[in-house]
Amino acid sequence: MSKVKTVFFCKECGNESPKWIGHCPGCGAWNSYVEETVVTGKDSKAVSKDIDIQSFKSKPTPIREVTSAQEERLDLGYEELNRVLGGGLVPGSLILLGGEPGIGKSTLLLQMALHINKKVLYVSGEESRQQIKMRADRIGIKNDNCLILNETDTQDILKSVKEVQPDIVIIDSIQTLESPSVEATAGSISQIRETAAEMNKIAKSLHVPVFLIGHITKDGTIAGPKILEHIVDTVLQFEGDRHYGFRILRTVKNRFGSSSELGIFEMNAEGLREVRNPSEILLSQRETSVSGIAIAAMVEGLRPMLVETQALVSSAAYGTPQRSSTGFDTRRLNMLLAVLEKRAGFRLGAKDVFLNIAGGLRVDDPAMDLAVVAAVLSSSEDIAIDGRCAFAAEVGLSGEVRAVNRVEARIAEADKLGFDKIFISKYSAKGLDTGKFHIKVVPTATIGQLFKELFS
Repeated sequence: MSKVKTVFFCKECGNESPKWIGHCPGCGAWNSYVEETVVTGKDSKAVSKDIDIQSFKSKPTPIREVTSAQEERLDLGYEELNRVLGGGLVPGSLILLGGEPGIGKSTLLLQMALHINKKVLYVSGEESRQQIKMRADRIGIKNDNCLILNETDTQDILKSVKEVQPDIVIIDSIQTLESPSVEATAGSISQIRETAAEMNKIAKSLHVPVFLIGHITKDGTIAGPKILEHIVDTVLQFEGDRHYGFRILRTVKNRFGSSSELGIFEMNAEGLREVRNPSEILLSQRETSVSGIAIAAMVEGLRPMLVETQALVSSAAYGTPQRSSTGFDTRRLNMLLAVLEKRAGFRLGAKDVFLNIAGGLRVDDPAMDLAVVAAVLSSSEDIAIDGRCAFAAEVGLSGEVRAVNRVEARIAEADKLGFDKIFISKYSAKGLDTGKFHIKVVPTATIGQLFKELFS
């Protein structure tokens, strides 16, 4: 007979305890235990027994005898989506897509399902078929290979997968699924953990890739226990300001490729459109030069791109100077301002400094430092920087301009877009063949030298 009992789970790591405790011994989090009701007994694995467990059985094998065959990837029809997945979709993989409400998670996967020449089973526990059809009509239906299923029970989903035999399965969303093996409400920690494990078994045993759409919490992390991110093969984060048209698809975890890639989409009336060359869109077109603007040559994953850095320096009108940044780490901005004051003699302690990365992007490349410094100096002196200049270097605490990786790719991107000059570290210039570029490469050693080159 099944038994019902009360168990406490850690929201961060999924650790289990028979009673409430303030400090989790598994992950060290405080006040993270929540109470849930679970069912134990012989009927608690009703779904798992329907899955072919024989495919999971294995025996110890010497590593030299293990075959390393290259896994064939599925082309999803979108270059940006293929890039963040490491070159395509691996059969049997489990992918988790997270993002804010209304950011476009369902639109992205439905759009892929309607355009790819594969049989796709779209399982929705949040929207009705009529709602999905309305979105599909707006996006444009390219084929009849997308099947819609309104279901939340994992056992019924498994039966449909076996019956339909799709090439790709999309679950919208993991927080709506319910497993008969757990007596708890949908979206609870135990339900998310169990349903994710069952979806993983479906993907691996049937060799079918499964997309899971996940909700996020108010601090931006994926809702549910941290073990959810450990179970899946790939974690994608869909982000962007809803006031901007751009959406950024970042790779947080990827067992089949790089975990630092990103794809860029633009939201319009017909859905999401790929942005193949983001540099041309992220750079503003102006007829007149304005102070406080510098162009940074950054790299995200394997993709170089040029972004616009905007700074505004003004006298503090309310006593305490303000330090604010959008899309850039505020602590790093404070460090660069301290370097400018200590090493270069610029008195910024009594001034407000505001920094913005144009286009709603969030960047963390160290090569942004030199562009941030140049933009702050330009606004402070109220002298505009030539719009055909780019910057790619890190700034150290002693005021030196440090080298960054993949500097040739950054220079090539600026050269391709018609820039006349790019400032890099003199240490990056060692052994660099500048003759193959049309752009002028300016090696810089210190921020003092940068100021003389720009404003002398």
